[in-house]
Amino acid sequence: QVQLVESGGGSVQAGGSLKLSCAVSGYAISSNCMAWFRQAPGKEREGVATIDSIGSTSYVDSVTGRFTISRDNAKNSLYLQMNSLNPEDTAMYYCAVAPGRWCRVWTAYSVFRYWGRGTQVTVSS
Repeated sequence: QVQLVESGGGSVQAGGSLKLSCAVSGYAISSNCMAWFRQAPGKEREGVATIDSIGSTSYVDSVTGRFTISRDNAKNSLYLQMNSLNPEDTAMYYCAVAPGRWCRVWTAYSVFRYWGRGTQVTVSS
């Protein structure tokens, strides 16, 4: 059974930082593109960052320069370092596994094969 478990969310003030982690079990991620999505109340789920099987990354414009996605295939884990957080970053954050080696932030979320349950990030002004 494939499981993705996100952690590291919490409540911070604007300007603060958080690092999200996603631990994957039951499936080896080394050959797959991975992504972080987020969904705020009343809004559609959006791709935040992706990292493909060779380490190429993509980011939604609103987080470029503030967020960094990384992966550790040996630990079967995905990470998202989030700096300079602002209230617009408040959302539930999800990690996801793409079916292939390549993906980008504009890849439709319906394409992704496996999902975690999410971790809440709340940024106060």
